[in-house]
Amino acid sequence: MRNIPFNIPPATGREPEYLAKAIANHKLCGDGPFTKQCHQWLEERTGAPKALLTTSGTSALEMAALLCNVQPGDEVQAMVLRRDDGQGNILLSRADAADVLAWDRLKELQDSGEVLDVVVKGIVNGGAIAYVEGVRGFIPASRLALEFVEDTEVFLNKPIQVRVIEVDKAKKRLVLSAREILRERAEVEKRNKISNIQVGFVTEGTVESLQPYGAFVELGNGVSGLVHISQICEKRIRKPSEVLNVGDKVKVKVIAIKDGKLSLSIKEASDLMAKEVEEESFELPESGEEATTSLGALFANIKL
Repeated sequence: MRNIPFNIPPATGREPEYLAKAIANHKLCGDGPFTKQCHQWLEERTGAPKALLTTSGTSALEMAALLCNVQPGDEVQAMVLRRDDGQGNILLSRADAADVLAWDRLKELQDSGEVLDVVVKGIVNGGAIAYVEGVRGFIPASRLALEFVEDTEVFLNKPIQVRVIEVDKAKKRLVLSAREILRERAEVEKRNKISNIQVGFVTEGTVESLQPYGAFVELGNGVSGLVHISQICEKRIRKPSEVLNVGDKVKVKVIAIKDGKLSLSIKEASDLMAKEVEEESFELPESGEEATTSLGALFANIKL
């Protein structure tokens, strides 16, 4: 028969040193530097907003009841763990019931796509930690912002809006994302800007990318449009790179707006400019004529 030393405390060999420090600090109760170090260790590794050590399990239960403001006569939701705890009592768990309800609520939030306000409580490898319904959620670094996030530490203790994108109760896995919300807002902002642009508008832009079918031109204020290969110049070309380079400044004319996207033409803008030169006119255009201006001037007095 083997004896199990229940009452023999585990030791690492440095306990006398720690005890000497505790005595020297005049802190033998539970609010000394060692307790604070343990609090910090637990908070960093669990992502909990606050950790609190107690002197016993009974004290922990009493503290939990006080924090939950549970009073005699209160109705609470609980889960039955055992019909008989060996002493004729039904063993209940309020925490387990809350856990079940929390995961059910998280599934509802995922299905509804509701936008949630959370605070980043921890930074871990590959992302950040935030809590929803008391459940620890993971926000991948790729979903913290629209662009790549090099330093996730800047999000620590900062508020952020997220959606629930993955709920796995069995694996206790909750994944959150801010990227979709940011993308939707950027799209709305872009559409609002485009709604203030009219067909026939002429401005200068910068070639931001070349594709086999045309060139994308950035007009400023986060707005860009496509110049189809047939709208680049009068002569027939096989690919845009024959006459354009990324970074080139070009005059473009808006020839169509559909589904929040701009169709541009360098060819028509060039034709318009050539016509203006031929007329050698420096007067303001008559009613019905096309005018040229800058996109910055167009947006100058527009509040989005």
